[in-house]
Amino acid sequence: MPRMTAARAAVEILKREGVSNAFGVPGAAINPFYAALKASGGVHHTLARHVEGASHMAEGYTRAKAGNIGVCIGTSGPAGTDMITGLYSAIADSIPILCITGQAPTAVLHKEDFQAVDIASIAKPVTKAATTVLEAAQVPGVFQQAFHLMRTGRPGPVLIDLPIDVQLTEIEFDPELYEPLPVQKPAASRKQIERAVQMLNASERPLLVAGGGIINADASELLVEFAELTGVPVIPTLMGWGILPDDHELNAGMVGLQTSHRYGNANFLESDFVLGIGNRWANRHTGKLDVYTQGRTFVHVDIEPTQLGKIFAPDLGIASDARAALELFVEVARELKAAGELKDRSAWAASTQERKATLQRRTHFDNVPLKPQRVYEEMNRAFGPETRYVTTIGLSQIAGAQMLHVYKPRHWINCGQAGPLGWTIPAALGVATADPEGTVVALSGDYDFQFMLEELAVGAQHRIPYVHVLVNNSYLGLIRQAQRNFDIDFQVNLEFENLNSPELGVYGVDHVKVVEGLGCKAIRVTEPDQLLPAFEEAKKLAAEFRVPVVVEAILERVTNIAMSGTDIASVNEFEDIATDPSHAPTAIRPLTVS
Repeated sequence: MPRMTAARAAVEILKREGVSNAFGVPGAAINPFYAALKASGGVHHTLARHVEGASHMAEGYTRAKAGNIGVCIGTSGPAGTDMITGLYSAIADSIPILCITGQAPTAVLHKEDFQAVDIASIAKPVTKAATTVLEAAQVPGVFQQAFHLMRTGRPGPVLIDLPIDVQLTEIEFDPELYEPLPVQKPAASRKQIERAVQMLNASERPLLVAGGGIINADASELLVEFAELTGVPVIPTLMGWGILPDDHELNAGMVGLQTSHRYGNANFLESDFVLGIGNRWANRHTGKLDVYTQGRTFVHVDIEPTQLGKIFAPDLGIASDARAALELFVEVARELKAAGELKDRSAWAASTQERKATLQRRTHFDNVPLKPQRVYEEMNRAFGPETRYVTTIGLSQIAGAQMLHVYKPRHWINCGQAGPLGWTIPAALGVATADPEGTVVALSGDYDFQFMLEELAVGAQHRIPYVHVLVNNSYLGLIRQAQRNFDIDFQVNLEFENLNSPELGVYGVDHVKVVEGLGCKAIRVTEPDQLLPAFEEAKKLAAEFRVPVVVEAILERVTNIAMSGTDIASVNEFEDIATDPSHAPTAIRPLTVS
């Protein structure tokens, strides 16, 4: 049997599990693993500037393409604790990433050795498994189990902690004999699906709620087929956005307190039956449950059995992988359609599209400083259906979800549940690494952008091009808007007069100088007519120089974006709604004025 270090065995397993890219920062306690990474070859490594950044790069890499598993690597102590936020955002959104950390020698783990911390215990609440490997011979099995767990059931992250002496110990291991463990996922029965379709067929105004679990299962085309067979309109969740194109005749819009469409909420409130697949009834989607559930029958399909009934009790719960369930949904629907037993939903579907054409938000403003709505309008003009958008949290993300258009799965890449500021830049780098020839466009407010802007240097060093739209109002906009409920505007102002850039006025940080100092390109826009030319120029610069290109839009200081603090029936629009087609020129459907 061949002999090699446990670190080398771990690297060989990574390759046989399909890993081709990793993101990380080396250090003393993980250097044996890095030595094995170099000696083995076959895994491209991207050096991050911050270990949390590496974890978000791994997330972006996983989210961009079906089957990807991002890997992030760090040394002992603070490297592991820095990656906890990435693990949290990954488990919250059911994203498999593998976090590998170095550790102090096993003999001194209990002696407060330098940078020795019980990272496995810290990480357990935000992983499917977190293990400090104490015996070198266990390393192959621990890595094999890690990939099995990440792919089995509800996907999620795993952490493996490797003491330096364990990494260096030679073990007997033959990579040629290694085989991944079979993936196990629950599957619906024919009887369960028949009952669900029977309930759907008995309703008058049914909706499908399409969640991120459908994208995780790579089953978007099946959802679209089922919707088209039955004629039932679809409400994508924020994590499921892109499952069917925004301009599809059965796309009824998004629902929620924040990242929703006026017509999406209105359509949902008219429904009497909801079939949710691969969704988790997130609170920002549902709002107050009495409003969300009143007068409706619910069927819920989810890969995690304990998710069924967690938020509210469905009338029927089915534990199943989304693809396995949708294959049966399509099969049953085909049979019923051939027998002429499916209801005609054309009038109901047409009514959802009528609301889509009448209930719109205004995007066209000529104000200076810019209104953010105009930025998204021009983004719709500049970036086409192939664009992959990447964003995390804030008014920028909320407004973007209300006004941008998405046409394909994995083309809206959003940290949905955790929403850590700073996520966008490293995640976009991970997405662009996974899709190097694609069009990747990130979206940030100024505070999200400032949290981890050092990672732009990674894009410059490794030639990872993408376009980053930075909407700058020098404010913590979402928190300021939330503080209205407390009648305060406290500790949310980021403005100051920059002594080195007086032309900025009170907008403070000179992002153009910072971005250029990190080796990237930047364009500042202050007039609405400059936006589209700037986006077109940014695309050219990214293609020419193969680095991130930032387009900074200087916004008005205060804008309140439509949202509700309570329920989906009482969203405060704040700004003018569209009353003329010229108010929303890039809307999916031209505005119909009654």
